[in-house]
Amino acid sequence: MHGTLTEHARCLYGDEYRPTPACAQEHDEHNFIEELTFADADAILSMLRELCPYVADGWLPVRIRNLAYRLVLLQRPDQPALLREAAQNLRLHGPDWDHIAAELTQRAEVLEAR
Repeated sequence: MHGTLTEHARCLYGDEYRPTPACAQEHDEHNFIEELTFADADAILSMLRELCPYVADGWLPVRIRNLAYRLVLLQRPDQPALLREAAQNLRLHGPDWDHIAAELTQRAEVLEAR
């Protein structure tokens, strides 16, 4: 069993910066997505920051990054820096999501103006 969401992601997708650990478990994206879905924001952010420290890097699939940011924003909707980080991720992996990135940036600006 993996001890953390980050370890599970590293085993499943690999890590650009560290070797993938030897693991006797079978890896199934379905199980990982279930774990991600119910993870708390700190665990998700830890995974994103460790496996994708520069936003445009890492081996996490874009669909997993997008889902991870969406889940974090549902848990922490009022954090401008996090809204901007998610928007930057969408822009880098868009352009299909540029309108959503613009909305997130606008929400961050509104929150900061308060």
